[in-house]
Amino acid sequence: MTPQREEALRLLRLARRDQETFDLLLPLSQASLAALGFHAQQAVEKALKAIAVHFGLDVPRTHDLAALGQVICDKGIALPLSLDQLRGLNPFAVEYRYNDELIPDISRAALAATVAAVMNWATATISN
Repeated sequence: MTPQREEALRLLRLARRDQETFDLLLPLSQASLAALGFHAQQAVEKALKAIAVHFGLDVPRTHDLAALGQVICDKGIALPLSLDQLRGLNPFAVEYRYNDELIPDISRAALAATVAAVMNWATATISN
């Protein structure tokens, strides 16, 4: 196995860890949307980075999901979601974690759909 493949698989494992935490929190009504969104954002970020590594792309050090998605799109790789959909998770990386007055404008169901779409795509892509 090449170092590139090993790193892509490692990032995908880390993304699954965040997805598993998200899945555990999702049915708990007392789990805040900010906490759910953080784990959703982290799963998607790591999955996008896994895809970038898988295809030998330079991975920028950023939490900006749209920027990561753009790097992937620029190489002709189709994303499972639009850049705007990815951008919608960006505030969960920092802003919603440190400001309790901000109110996220995304539903729990939308977070779950986003995580599932990206994780399924990344898993299928890297498994091939």
